[in-house]
Amino acid sequence: MASSDVHVRICEQEILKYDLEIKALIQDITECTGPQSKLTELNAEVKKDFHNLRLRIQDLELMAMEQDRESDKQIIISQVEGHRKQMLSNQTVWRKANLASKLSIDNMEKQALLSGADAISIMISKLSGDYTVYFHVMVTIYILSTSSRTIQETNDEFKNMTGTIQLGRKLITKYNRRELTDKLLIFLALALFLATVLYILKKRLFPFL
Repeated sequence: MASSDVHVRICEQEILKYDLEIKALIQDITECTGPQSKLTELNAEVKKDFHNLRLRIQDLELMAMEQDRESDKQIIISQVEGHRKQMLSNQTVWRKANLASKLSIDNMEKQALLSGADAISIMISKLSGDYTVYFHVMVTIYILSTSSRTIQETNDEFKNMTGTIQLGRKLITKYNRRELTDKLLIFLALALFLATVLYILKKRLFPFL
């Protein structure tokens, strides 16, 4: 009987140990904020402890059936029922903690994705802004280049026009000089003609002179 009591106490201590480990792991799951691999690792440890706890409760139940006295048997069976109720309660708390932790991790992952999306949007906006600035700069350079080329072409045309004007001025000056010479020659010819006419008239009208 004494040996049986020792085994019962050892089994009770192991059941208590697994119960405390499960409660501690459930608390860790409640506070777990990720990553998902960490939550998976904690759940694996909880499952292992539940498995060992279930085995030790079954061992305690077998010990109850082996008791010689009915009173001892009923006491141990009562303890077995209490441990099973506690195990079921821990399983309920574990499922709730596991669900809450998964929701928390999902929300954090969604927030991280949204933050990443915002960062990408900002980057795209910045790139778009940089592209817009680059586009304006290129347009300005093109306009300046076109304007410079137009000014150069206009300047060349002005030079050509200046050359043409200078040539025209020379021609006009030369023409004016020639016109003056022609007028002088015409005047001299006219004077000579008048002198000749006067001479002829003088000879005919006044032959005695």
